[in-house]
Amino acid sequence: QVQPVESGGGLVQAGDSLRLSCAASGRTISDYYMAWFRQAPGKEREFVGAIFWNSGNTNYADSVKGRFTLSRDNAKNTVYLQMNNLKPEDTAVYYCASRSGMSLYTTWKYYGNWGQGTQVTVSS
Repeated sequence: QVQPVESGGGLVQAGDSLRLSCAASGRTISDYYMAWFRQAPGKEREFVGAIFWNSGNTNYADSVKGRFTLSRDNAKNTVYLQMNNLKPEDTAVYYCASRSGMSLYTTWKYYGNWGQGTQVTVSS
């Protein structure tokens, strides 16, 4: 299994940038997705974006498309979520999750391996 470990996060102002990291520990295989979800207080956990490790193909939620970018570092087994032009509505706990296989799922319940979460707060 691929166990995600997140780092990054913090308090920033609207319009600022932030980068989250997600290191994949444990068994490393090529055919799996690393995804980011976020959960704001009182809201359901929502899909942010995902990257297929083998090809590097990425998918994003409409709400972050054009502002957030996923990338990976094969040597470090790490995925990065670069977040630009942050908005107050991006405030949430951000979680990294992994799922083996070649199918993309954007619903959190299909992911079995989760990181501990990291808080991102964007002030207006």
